[in-house]
Amino acid sequence: MSNEFFGKLLWVDLSNESFKEEKLSDDIYRQYFGGYGLAVKLIYDHMKAKIDPLGGDSIIGFFPGLLTGTVAPFSGRYMVAGKSPLTGTWGDSNSGGYFGPEIKKCGYDAILFKGKSSSPKYIVIIDGNKEIIDASEIWGLDLIETDAKLKKKHGKFVKTVGIGQAGENLSLISGIADNKGRIAARSGLGALMGSKKLKMLVLKGNKKVLINNKDIFFNLVKKYNETAKISKPGLFTGLILKRVPNFAKLLRIFKIGLSGSAGLIKQIYRTYGTCVANTLSAETGDSPIKNWGGIGMYDFPYKMSKDISAINIQKYKIRDYGCYSCPVQCGAILKVPELSREEITLPEYETCCAFGALLLNNDLISLFEINELCNRAAIDTISTGGTIAFAIECFENGILTTDDTDGLELTWGNSKAIIELVKKIIKREGIGDVLADGCKIAAEKIGKNSEKYAMTSLGSEIAMHDPRIFKSLAFTYAFDPTPGRHTAASIDFIDIGPIDKFQKGLTLPKGWKKNEKLKVKGQKLTTCFHQAISSAGLCMFSTQFGPYPFLDLVNSLTGWDMTVDEILKVGHRIQTLRQAFTLREGIDIAKNELPGRVTGHPPNEKGPTKGISIEYKDFYKKYCEEMGWNPENGYPLEETLKDLDLKFVIKDLY
Repeated sequence: MSNEFFGKLLWVDLSNESFKEEKLSDDIYRQYFGGYGLAVKLIYDHMKAKIDPLGGDSIIGFFPGLLTGTVAPFSGRYMVAGKSPLTGTWGDSNSGGYFGPEIKKCGYDAILFKGKSSSPKYIVIIDGNKEIIDASEIWGLDLIETDAKLKKKHGKFVKTVGIGQAGENLSLISGIADNKGRIAARSGLGALMGSKKLKMLVLKGNKKVLINNKDIFFNLVKKYNETAKISKPGLFTGLILKRVPNFAKLLRIFKIGLSGSAGLIKQIYRTYGTCVANTLSAETGDSPIKNWGGIGMYDFPYKMSKDISAINIQKYKIRDYGCYSCPVQCGAILKVPELSREEITLPEYETCCAFGALLLNNDLISLFEINELCNRAAIDTISTGGTIAFAIECFENGILTTDDTDGLELTWGNSKAIIELVKKIIKREGIGDVLADGCKIAAEKIGKNSEKYAMTSLGSEIAMHDPRIFKSLAFTYAFDPTPGRHTAASIDFIDIGPIDKFQKGLTLPKGWKKNEKLKVKGQKLTTCFHQAISSAGLCMFSTQFGPYPFLDLVNSLTGWDMTVDEILKVGHRIQTLRQAFTLREGIDIAKNELPGRVTGHPPNEKGPTKGISIEYKDFYKKYCEEMGWNPENGYPLEETLKDLDLKFVIKDLY
């Protein structure tokens, strides 16, 4: 059948200021879906190996998911992709809001940029008209200032995405933001935009995604939304909701996990958002504490973590906020009189942990201010917080002094100094210039054995979840083609929202939690399915909210007759090509090692993770065998590449 439900690709060459549209075959979509699946295929094919990611030959693209732009629940995501200037690996980053659907409304399944402009530019696509416009007047402005100016000029209904000062300054931990601060944060892709002198994309379209079988598709959506509807909580549920963030000690004492019924989880997310974990994760051992060197119940105990609890954050909430097509709406808009801010966005758990527990900072107002600074500058809060933790420990051990830090007393919990250091990193000012590319590069500049305080994986600051609680996270942090991520596929972490309860017909091996051989098989299924739903544009939280008609939605949208096995093969293909990209760049990922603090080497002598050390290297070898990759070096085997229709990779790896 024809691919009438798909749009086109738009290539933008910034060197000669030209546009080129391209149509793809139905087979490409069926093999890669959209999002970073389509991205890795296109960028692998069109970009030479081992190029400078900040050079003119690099490519960066914006990719909505396969389902993005429809009313399929949780499908509002889009991905930015390119070669990561931070790690040298494949790089992709994910964001929500409303920008992804606008790409589809403009008639495109992807917008890709190559070349490099000699002066600042921004791109405007409105109702089919495309322009490259001088951006001198907005270069240097933050995201919210830029958005306001461009909406005044091009209309209040346009959607914008772009970089702030961090990306302009080529910070390797900068991201790309839409909706006044929803950031595609990881991989340092803001520096790619900055290197091309590309400030913003401004979009407004009027096209609709064509659906092959509207009756089936909309009935599926209607039925799901009816079951997913969040009703007003009853008396008992309401009492539980009010106390959830206060359950931290009970969860630790009784070793209760962070999962629950789909209905309760939806209520919790709607009420508190992800920052519900601020107290819970700090107390139970999930949050890294004091640059991964501390223990929550002792170094950042409940009497401190409760100061930044979701209950206290709730006091500033003025309304709910969420992404396109999301029935849960886990975001919120806050009013913070202490900062004279009428509207700021709710900080996520990762941000609260990176600038809270990780730094022993329980100053809630400082977290609001830091979140706003990072949103406006479009800089990765995980990496920025991790880098500041590194700097504080260097200061504590005499490696950095006030002569190096422009007079800042970088001590644990010193919120005023932390805020000033964030500003310096964004501006690349003084010590901020040393730290603006993350703590691995900072350690190389500082020397003095400071590298032992850099908690990274291949240069990417490690996310705010401890693998001693979710064991397979260590494997993911070390060996995913985008290292250091909690949003990559980890069977223990994703078990919070088990995929076998999400998609009918997808079955994890029984007993996988107690049998490593079965767990490895389950990890392969988890990896493959995760790539598929991500590339379809679904939010990773969607798996926590009960059964979902994923396969049926894909088939009714496209007219395909895919099975669960074919969905898994799509994910296998995407992950294998992401792996091949990283290997083609010369990264020996199989030899990557995580800092001992992250994996419990040596183990803690007390607390929730007492005596726990994580083995992840042997698990990776067994996983490689399941994936059809060489367990010694992670190279996909030739027969695997042939089976996945990736024959074009063979010449690059063999």
